[in-house]
Amino acid sequence: MTSPMASTGILLRFALRRDRALIPAWVAVNALMILTMPGTLRSMYGTEAERVDLVGQLTANASLRALIGPAFDTSLGALTVWRVGVYAGALAAVTSVLVVVRHTRDEEESGRHELVASGMVGRRASLTAALLTAAVANGVLAVLVTAGLAGQGIAGAVSFGLGLAGVGMVFATTAAIAVQLTESARLARGLTAAVLGAAFVLRAAGDSATDDGSSLLTWLSPLGWLEEQRSFADERWWVLLLFAAAVVAQGAVAHVLAGRRDVGMSFFPTRPGPAEGRLGTAGALAWRLQRGSVLGWSAGFFLTGVVFGGLADGAADLVGDNERAREIVERMGGPGSLTDAFLASMTGLLGLVATLYIVSSVLRLHGEETSGRAEPVLACAVSRLRWTASHLVIAFGGSALLLLLAGLGLAAGYGEDVLPVLGACLVQLPAVWTVGGSAVLLHGVAPRLAPAAWGNAVTVLLIGWVGPALNAPQPILDLSPFTHLPDLPGGTMRWAPVTALTALAGVAVAGGLAGVRRRDLGGG
Repeated sequence: MTSPMASTGILLRFALRRDRALIPAWVAVNALMILTMPGTLRSMYGTEAERVDLVGQLTANASLRALIGPAFDTSLGALTVWRVGVYAGALAAVTSVLVVVRHTRDEEESGRHELVASGMVGRRASLTAALLTAAVANGVLAVLVTAGLAGQGIAGAVSFGLGLAGVGMVFATTAAIAVQLTESARLARGLTAAVLGAAFVLRAAGDSATDDGSSLLTWLSPLGWLEEQRSFADERWWVLLLFAAAVVAQGAVAHVLAGRRDVGMSFFPTRPGPAEGRLGTAGALAWRLQRGSVLGWSAGFFLTGVVFGGLADGAADLVGDNERAREIVERMGGPGSLTDAFLASMTGLLGLVATLYIVSSVLRLHGEETSGRAEPVLACAVSRLRWTASHLVIAFGGSALLLLLAGLGLAAGYGEDVLPVLGACLVQLPAVWTVGGSAVLLHGVAPRLAPAAWGNAVTVLLIGWVGPALNAPQPILDLSPFTHLPDLPGGTMRWAPVTALTALAGVAVAGGLAGVRRRDLGGG
């Protein structure tokens, strides 16, 4: 009788080989975001008095605590954890979820798992290998962070590195449970993303309620546990036991569930739907497939806009007389008043995040095609262009909806200048559509390279987010389409780059549609 864990090592090596580009890329992005922060903070708040003043302002600003979290000390290490800790933990969680789902439910959907399982492979080997792959990714991240921040304090660096790995593994085991409950990889990723979103909301609510992290809501969130470790500020090592307990408990549940279901099945099977009426057209089917994503992103953008709008009035007080901080805000948002520059930088950040939505929505086409679900649709009286266009309407129209709702949220939070703020959000669309157009072009012309669209989106995000803080050279900043947009509100509207980027996006989409029409389905 084959052991339940038979061939786990072989599957682990195979998974690491498959992810030899994906894992290093995600880990490198996360580590770069963390390790560049001490230098940035040093240039902005070089004296102890400036850092004390910053922490004092954070303590009094509930909205900023909700967005980023509380600061527990004035050292550069503690401020680094404050500035990027929550988001680095969330990124580690996203990486872990993608890895686990990719090597479990994705493999079952494609039929590859059934082929592998026909050999001397244990029933729980693939799940164990997926979790070990996520553990390797989180372990490497922990080592890089520990080594990179050791100069700020060995104990704090080790604590923060282990905390990040702990967050990643908590959500890796959450994803391991989700893949047992749902019948598709998309639903598994969506369910785990909802849990991550709930964790962020709980932490934000708890941090806004108190300035010392004592709220029960903060303790209900794994992202809150990362804060409560208080790395570089009298570390609480016992908090790591919470991560360990959650990982062991969820991992055990996932392994028990994996042993009680058939390959390809789930505990919550997908309900069959009607093939007529509301799902009688390609557009209706595309909306049914993507509506959850659109609604989730829409709610997130609106709420984020409200939070950013609420911070606008306090932007001048937070920056104060710090010339370096003022310079970074102005590089991101333009040379207008500090409030206008802050609003412009926030609308730009929302635009950058919207590129992740449009790429994921466009690549849904790639997923439908590679999984074989596109063939039955195209076997009916549906042309390739009609099928592709139905998804692109949701991708490009959905990005417009996200930025519209973000603008309304910003205006609601700010309380004034509705039209200027709304226009500042919508002016981001040409750059978002340019990134989406490149994904369409890759899918149409070189479908095997379509996932590389994620690399394009992440590169643009890093240039726009980290570039100004690192004082990156202008030629590097110019690689992002967002750099060429007018700085609104407060700046002058320039139609030339807006028109040029819109035209470029149109050309890319046209090229992608031509490629889809001429190539073989599933071809490269």
